[in-house]
Amino acid sequence: MAGSAVFLFPGQGSQHIGMGKGLFNSYSSVKRLFEEASEVVRKNLEKLCFEGPEPDLARTDNVQPAITLVNLACLQVLREEGVSPSAAAGHSLGEYAALCAAGVFTFTETMRLVQIRGAAMQEAAERNPGGMTAVFGLDKATLVAICEEARAAGSVEVANHNSPAQVVLTGAKEGLQKAAELAKKKGAKLSVPLKVSGPWHSRFMAEAKEKMRQVLAGCAVARPSFPVMSNVTAAEYPNDPDGIRGALVAQMVSPVLWADSVDRLIQDGHRLFVEVGPGKVLAGLMRDINREAKVVGVQQPDDLSGLRALLV
Repeated sequence: MAGSAVFLFPGQGSQHIGMGKGLFNSYSSVKRLFEEASEVVRKNLEKLCFEGPEPDLARTDNVQPAITLVNLACLQVLREEGVSPSAAAGHSLGEYAALCAAGVFTFTETMRLVQIRGAAMQEAAERNPGGMTAVFGLDKATLVAICEEARAAGSVEVANHNSPAQVVLTGAKEGLQKAAELAKKKGAKLSVPLKVSGPWHSRFMAEAKEKMRQVLAGCAVARPSFPVMSNVTAAEYPNDPDGIRGALVAQMVSPVLWADSVDRLIQDGHRLFVEVGPGKVLAGLMRDINREAKVVGVQQPDDLSGLRALLV
């Protein structure tokens, strides 16, 4: 089974109350991870993941450690069942779990980093309020031009190039509103404001970026044991520690090139992907990127039997 699937790790927006509970109840190793992570971040992550409430879970400083823990719990179960990746990618926050899977960071260090990242982003968002809007039916180049035109109303940028059908914008509320109006005139099918607490992957995250630069400078960084795609370049992470640190710092204020990253993995011959974490967001994006690729989720113990059948 080893080495026959790409692991995809979701980021913010994939969370839901009860995430990880099925694995927690079935695997003692997952319970230990929850205990260890709760100690590291000084939050009761079991209560947060299983009970919420939703507004508490959705806060960036809470949801980043919570999703990362569930991602890594799913990874732990896959490893116990003998399934290992040939490559990995993570969507925004999910990159930390992907790098942990490749041995770049330890579990404890990963949890510490995402706790600091979430708190720094929450702080930056409180100083620079804003949001994000998903636009459907326009390509990235058109939306880059729209952002330029809308900027007089307020700063707005491309945050995520998620699929050929979906691009997410980020920035000040006024800029996003103007960009949505312009997108409609250009033929966008739909613009949907996202339930996020800040303008992620925008220039407004510059303070958070500097915080992460300082923190990552003091972290031990190992070479990846298998290829991990970078959101910033849509290419493999470099092997050198400073290159890895630099990509994670740049990620804070740069667009997530998810569609390009997945395209690159498919060009490299990969066809089977495992969504290693809560929700089915990445499986949904894959349908718009390449319908021939197969994405399997592993949120419940029963999901593993379906994955095993595909890996035989």
